[in-house]
Amino acid sequence: MTFRPVAATTQAQPAIEGAGVHLQRVFGFGDPTLTDPFLMMDDFRNDDPRLYSKGFPWHPHRGIETITYVLEGQVEHADSLGNRGLLGPGSVQWMTAGSGIVHQEMPSGDTQGRMHGFQLWANLPSGLKMTTPRYQDITGSDIPVEVDDDGTVVKVIIGNFWGKTGPVDGIAAEPMMLDVSIPAGKRKVLPVDTYSNALAYVFAGSGSFRDASGPVGVRVEKEYAGHELNIRDQTGNRTLVRFGTGDAVTVQAGDEGIRFLLISGRPIQEPVAWHGPIVMNTRAELQQAFNELNNGSFIKHQG
Repeated sequence: MTFRPVAATTQAQPAIEGAGVHLQRVFGFGDPTLTDPFLMMDDFRNDDPRLYSKGFPWHPHRGIETITYVLEGQVEHADSLGNRGLLGPGSVQWMTAGSGIVHQEMPSGDTQGRMHGFQLWANLPSGLKMTTPRYQDITGSDIPVEVDDDGTVVKVIIGNFWGKTGPVDGIAAEPMMLDVSIPAGKRKVLPVDTYSNALAYVFAGSGSFRDASGPVGVRVEKEYAGHELNIRDQTGNRTLVRFGTGDAVTVQAGDEGIRFLLISGRPIQEPVAWHGPIVMNTRAELQQAFNELNNGSFIKHQG
C-alpha cells in the first residue's frame, strides 16, 4: 500500500452566486488540471436566510455534471425537462447537463434557519458533452452507511467503498465521494483508486493527513452557536487537501474527531473551454453555446 502525500492545502474563499447566495468556493475557475475531472466545488453554509434564500433562479448549463449534497435545510429543484424535487437533509442530487439544461435551485433553512450543503461540478469528456440531459434525486435513507469497529462512519454517496456501493451512478468521471467521520484520536487508512486524483475537504473537527515522510496537519475548531467554525491556524476551517499519487490516504483525527468529504475521480485530460455555467473543449464550442442561448436553440431535449 502506498500512502498519498499531501501535495497542497488551500482555503475556501467567500463568493456570491445566483441571486445573492453567500457561499465558500472550495475550488474552481483556477487551473482545472489540478482537480481534473472536477471543475468546481462550493460549500454553502449559513444561518442567515437573507444570505441564501433568493437562491439560484433559472440558469443554463452545458457540458458538465453536478452533484449536490445537503446536510441541513433543503433545496427545491426544477428544470427544463419537467423534473421537480426537494432535497432534504442527507439527500443527494445528480444532474447531467449534457447538451443543455435550464434549471433553478432554491434553498431554504431548517427550523433554526440553518442551511448547509455542497455542490461539486464534474467535467464531461468531449464524446459526452452533448449527451441527453439526466437527473436523479437520492434520499438520505438510500445512502449506504458503513460503521467500522473504531467508530468511523462513512457515507458512500458515489462509488464503491468497504463493500458498499453508492446510489448515484452513471457519472462519466466514475468518481468516489464519501462523507467520512473519524472519532477523536483514531488513525485511519482509506483506500483510493491509484489512477484517480484525490481531494479531501475538511469541514468539522481537527486532524492531520500524513504520508510516510512526515505530517501535514489540517486543524479546525469545533462548531459553536452560529454554525460557523473558528480558524485555529493558517490551514484552518474549510480546508481543501489535494493529494499526490498512491493508493491510500492516512488520517489522524484530533481531539474533536474529524469530518471531511473524500473525493476522487480519474482525470479526463482534455482541453477545457469554460465560461460561467458552460464548459466545453474549444472556444468555438463555447461561443456556439452562447449563440444558441441568445437565439433560443440551446435546449436540444425537452421534458
